[in-house]
Amino acid sequence: MKRIAVILVLAFALCAANYAGAQRPVQRRNNYGSTEQQPQSATQGNNYGNTTDTTINGNTPSNYGSTDNNAGAAVDTSLPMEVITGSSNGLMDSTKMSLRTDGVFEKNLIRERIPLTYENIREDDAVYVVRVWREIDAREKMNQTFRYAGVEDNGSQRFISILLKAIKDGTVTAFSGDDDRFTTPITADDAINAFGGGADTVKVYDDDGNVKGYQVRPKATDPDSIYKFRLKEEWVFDKESSKLYVRIIGIAPVIPYKLSTGDIIANSERPVWWVYYPDLRATLAKYNVYNAKNMNAGMTWEELFESRLFSSYIVQSTIDNPYNLPLSAVYPNNTLFRLLQGEKIKDKIFDYEQSLWSY
Repeated sequence: MKRIAVILVLAFALCAANYAGAQRPVQRRNNYGSTEQQPQSATQGNNYGNTTDTTINGNTPSNYGSTDNNAGAAVDTSLPMEVITGSSNGLMDSTKMSLRTDGVFEKNLIRERIPLTYENIREDDAVYVVRVWREIDAREKMNQTFRYAGVEDNGSQRFISILLKAIKDGTVTAFSGDDDRFTTPITADDAINAFGGGADTVKVYDDDGNVKGYQVRPKATDPDSIYKFRLKEEWVFDKESSKLYVRIIGIAPVIPYKLSTGDIIANSERPVWWVYYPDLRATLAKYNVYNAKNMNAGMTWEELFESRLFSSYIVQSTIDNPYNLPLSAVYPNNTLFRLLQGEKIKDKIFDYEQSLWSY
């Protein structure tokens, strides 16, 4: 009996050891020298060149460097690939001209408007000059006309679309945003692609659901994602006319830098490119600003800028700024101080003119 009991114990221990060995995970070494746990039933080896949809640790590996939307599936180079050309990236609507009078009357006056010429200011008469950079945020209620998405015969009525159309038509020239002195002109395609170019590769299926080829399409950009514009302007007091003038020099759309994940980097907003405002005035005079109360009682965009009918805040000036730093560099972590300092700069300009008069 004792011998039988010993045999049974040994047999039970052997079965338990075999069962534990069957359940023990197999260890393999990954590419970085660390030991990774992988079930024995999983596919061995790495995924380089493997087109099988293999799942590792619950995550589906993506094709690094591939623009195909289907992760884990390689592009079959034996199938035809069509490149869809397009340079608007969704920022410029392909507006067609109306074949009939789109309204009760023809709108010809807007096409004939030209801006008034500036009054000449002599250099000797400019006794006070201050340069100011300010930003317009279209998300503010007063600036919502900058995002009006109406479409007419002269194209989309968004302000960014008006700028891009003028650049594409050759009416104005876009200059690189590396500096604000209009030193380096860029092409219209570069101006459009500056908001995030690139392309996506998508599959084309036949009626049976089989992949028959691929199409490479330009990536679209949401025009509503561009809602900040920077103005470069000068305030000049002319002693000959005893008047303080403000003249806009340039306009630039402002966007932040983004990571590859799509996350926005904080405090990274910068001008994408610049447009010389005096060259743009003739174009802005041919576009009406949206009026929510009366569509035919709107002013032109040129009148809006000259009348200062927009809300903005100062981001940089030449007053008490020997190092020519923006307010974001002086107050990097306090946006409230930036706004307060901008208001102080505005008051200093106003007080200079008022202090010249005695009552």
